[in-house]
Amino acid sequence: MYLVTREIDFCYGHRLLNYDGKCRHLHGHNGRVVITLQSETLDHRGMVIDFSDIKNVVSRWIDEQLDHRMILCKDDPVVPLLEDLGEPLHLIDANPTAENIAKLIFEYSREKGFPVVEARLWETPRCSATYRG
Repeated sequence: MYLVTREIDFCYGHRLLNYDGKCRHLHGHNGRVVITLQSETLDHRGMVIDFSDIKNVVSRWIDEQLDHRMILCKDDPVVPLLEDLGEPLHLIDANPTAENIAKLIFEYSREKGFPVVEARLWETPRCSATYRG
């Protein structure tokens, strides 16, 4: 089995609903996602996939949809206020935990046809959450 990974850095903000710690407040992270793809065979170039293909699709989507945005649950009561202020948001159905953001990136990558097996979001240099399909 062949595995390849690509790291993508981005900045984002969020807050957690139904949470009693500091993360219940709006705050930000310098995040890093590590996407792992696998294949039993290599293509005609001897690759699982060209790293630039990941960059052109997944990195671009992260840059356009998640980077320097507040990632919030669509039901968060602060959403209308931030929308009125013109703040860039990315709304999801779930609480925007590291686990759910990793799943969001995994599912987007899979939807675009990449043979992704894991997306790991490093929220801080010492804390990460992983989603595997």
